[in-house]
Amino acid sequence: MNLDTQHGVNVMLRQLSFRSSLIPFSFYSPRISLKPPASISSRIKATMSTISTQNESTQQTQRPVQVAKRLEKFKTTIFTQMSILGNKHGAINLGQGFPNFDGPDFIKEAAIQAIKDGKNQYARAYGSPDLNSAVASRFHQDTGLVVDPEREVTITCGCTEAIAASVLGLINPGDEVILFAPFYDSYEAMLSMAGAKVKCITLRPPDFAIPLDELRAAVSSETRAILMNTPHNPTGKMFTREELEVIASLCVENDVIVFSDEVYDKLSFEMEHICIASLPGMFERTVTMNSLGKTFSLTGWKIGWAIAPPHLTWGIRQAHSYLTFSISTPMQAASVAALGAPESYFTELKRDYSEKKEILVKGLKEVGFEVFPSSGTYFVVVDHTPFGFENDVAFCEYLIKEVGVVAIPTSVFYLNPEEGKNLVRFAFCKDEETLRGAVERMKLKLKRVV
Repeated sequence: MNLDTQHGVNVMLRQLSFRSSLIPFSFYSPRISLKPPASISSRIKATMSTISTQNESTQQTQRPVQVAKRLEKFKTTIFTQMSILGNKHGAINLGQGFPNFDGPDFIKEAAIQAIKDGKNQYARAYGSPDLNSAVASRFHQDTGLVVDPEREVTITCGCTEAIAASVLGLINPGDEVILFAPFYDSYEAMLSMAGAKVKCITLRPPDFAIPLDELRAAVSSETRAILMNTPHNPTGKMFTREELEVIASLCVENDVIVFSDEVYDKLSFEMEHICIASLPGMFERTVTMNSLGKTFSLTGWKIGWAIAPPHLTWGIRQAHSYLTFSISTPMQAASVAALGAPESYFTELKRDYSEKKEILVKGLKEVGFEVFPSSGTYFVVVDHTPFGFENDVAFCEYLIKEVGVVAIPTSVFYLNPEEGKNLVRFAFCKDEETLRGAVERMKLKLKRVV
């Protein structure tokens, strides 16, 4: 056998040994005349036999899954669990917060054009100059604050990575961080990764107002940061000016950082959204986080950003550099077009979602739920207890399997799950036909027992 043939055999055997599962079984189909010589064939068979034995051995001795201790308590996200179960049972998904309709054509066309124009290599780590400037311009329009796009804006992989980079870049192990429960589940997981000490303030129905005296007692010189979200997921609550001013005064007094997740800022229905960074003394201690996905129905693009003064941006960018380094270049180019949308777009967006909200809220009340007020986001929280289930998980499983509708149990959004066991969350970021269909299923199959 010459050296070239021997080299080919060695390459083939290496591929079979390490990538056999990736090679289609029909690779050696007689139709393409790739039958190997007898000497090679015997070696392949021997290798395949070894692989088969190894696979059988692996199947017989299942090793326990491994995970770092800081993540042991966290399971597959509730959104994934409920969506998988919903798909299995053909349920209408009012659980996970993504629209079942597409974003505007002018933004998608901008992405296509950016790809055609060759904007396909790594973008600058902290964001393309045009997008950084567009974010700064939109922030100025919305808040009146002037920020430096080069030193105070960082483009991230959605708001979730903005949260991750902010927490990992600015929080040390043992630092105390205050959350408002219920909270988006990634908050606690990310704080756990950073080794933070989490302290929780619970927002309770019907209005989910902040218990201000409890907050005053909780914030101290030991507090490093407050992680907040307004408009608030999952409740739809919007923090009032009074609540934000109390938070601000406590932060200034105790030198506390605020991480403010404001991804639903354009979905405020009954009051105006207030960015806490715009309050006196707060910009220099606030990281404002936002994204494109919720406002433009492009959740799969994962374009987000963090806005902060330079001394905080430094830590955010240090973490961001080693989490994702840079973000999709053509999508950044298209995001510039999105953020330059006329004000009429945002007015129409709010009107459309108000109509969807009315359909769902009216329907849920007719079904028999106690529906709590939602001033923002595209979520509504209800009390499921009139239907006789012991907790939210049991109710949501029944709702999927027997009724054919997906909702999210809220107990996973609390440090103490007992506090959320009576509540479930519905999303109305769906077309009207879907919302009406879900309501009709619930009217038909759900019966109050109390």
